[in-house]
Parts: sequence; C-alpha cells; structure tokens
Amino acid sequence: MSERVRVMRGREWARPVRPVRREVLAATPELEEGRPPLLFVPGFGHGAWAFAEHWLGHAAGRGFPAYALSLRGHGGSDPAPEATLRAYAHDVVQVAAGLPRQAVLVGHGAGALVVAHALARYPARAAVLVAPVLGGWATFGAALRRNPAGTLPAVFGGRLRLNRRQLFSRELPDADARGYVSRLGRAGRRAQWQLLTHADPEPAVGRPPVLVLGSPDDRVVPAAALTRAARRYGSAPLLFPGMGHDLMLDARWREPIDAILDWLAKDPAPEHRP
Repeated sequence: MSERVRVMRGREWARPVRPVRREVLAATPELEEGRPPLLFVPGFGHGAWAFAEHWLGHAAGRGFPAYALSLRGHGGSDPAPEATLRAYAHDVVQVAAGLPRQAVLVGHGAGALVVAHALARYPARAAVLVAPVLGGWATFGAALRRNPAGTLPAVFGGRLRLNRRQLFSRELPDADARGYVSRLGRAGRRAQWQLLTHADPEPAVGRPPVLVLGSPDDRVVPAAALTRAARRYGSAPLLFPGMGHDLMLDARWREPIDAILDWLAKDPAPEHRP
C-alpha cells in the first residue's frame, strides 16, 4: 500500500502570497463540547459581517465554535485590489491552520470556489458549499442573462454588482435588503476574471465529506449548477425553495444553518483511502 506524498508547488515557493491583515469574527459556545470549529468564507463582495449577522451566533448556540473570515480586500481586511483566487485560498488556509482543531470549511457563492481550492492545501474535517459559484463561462452566461448591467462591467475590470432580487427573497423586508446591499464591496479585478478562466481545483486533501446546498429559486446560481456541483462531490444538493442567493441573510436564514449543523452533528467521517 503506497502513500501519496504532496510536495511544495514551485510557484508557491518562488512567489509566496503577500501577507495581509485579515478580519476574523468569532462566536464561541458557553460550554466547550469538543465540536469542530466552523470557518465561514463569504463570496465576492461580502465580508465576515454576512455570517456574523445570524449564523455565527446560531452555530455557537448549538455548541460549534464559529469563525468568519473577510477575504483580503473585503470587510475589515486589508485592501487588495489585485488579489487572485490563489491569494484568497491562502487566506482561508492560513486562518484555518490557526484554529484550535481541524476545521469545517463553509464557503458561500464564489467563496465556495475559494474553499474548493483551499481543500487541496488544508485537510478539512468536512466542507459545505452554500449556493456555490464555481465559475466558468456557463456561470457568466447565467449571470449575464439575469443581470446584464451588473455583470458585464466586471469582465472589463469593473465592479460586479448584485441586486436585491438576485440576493434575497420577497420575504425579507426591503429595509433589511437595502442595508445588506449597501454593505457589499468588490473583489479583486484579477479574481473576478479568474472566476471565468480558472483551472478546476485540485483534489481535496484526505477527501473530506462535502455538503452542497442552495435554493432552486436562486437568481445567481441555477438549479442545474447546484446539481452539477453536488455530483462533483458524489452527492445530491440540499435545496431550500423560496430563498435567495444569500441564504445566511434571507428571511428564513435558520433553515439552512440548522441543516448544516444537523449534518455535522452526525459526524460525517472523511473517506479514508489507500
């Protein structure tokens, strides 16, 4: 029985990612129960605040230490206008490696793609991809059809603009939706372009279990894309009809986070292979 050996990639050795100050928000349980920590990774334009609004405290209330990272250039992290997917994945790996135990990585939107790349470098206990935007020209085509004015400028280095209809259901009060949209920032120009042109992520270290979830009514990620993403990891997507793309901020935010925590409470063990 042979053991796979991973070596340092030459490019990473010769051209290390520039260090930055990263914003990490946390909520911890009152009693330590030994549950794995969760590291939430927001999508492009979102910061750690998007998870701190509801999901961090809720996870901690159910016994899971919960952390949310603002990728470089987002939220309260240092500016990084030329950030790349590689740099974002580096941020995730560095924060996860500093947590007290082997973490569960939870990525939302394009943050799910960042998590998929980070899984090739960090041996996560498990991973959750929430409304995953895994990139490619099919993703661009869907975005262009549904939001041409907000999508096309991003191809030429402008800001990707998402609107209320794409992100939230009608159940969310307009005042809340406007407040969340006003907090959206922008991803690095190179990272936005790489979302279309990137290579597929390398296989995950240790092949951790992966849960994919989203909404069939998401106006950013088509239902077919959710199915394709889940099939990539050998499963079917867990669906929440009637919700928008930002499940963690929408009116029924408790349903998806409780489903994630219920799945983790069953302690899905990584698949061990020779």
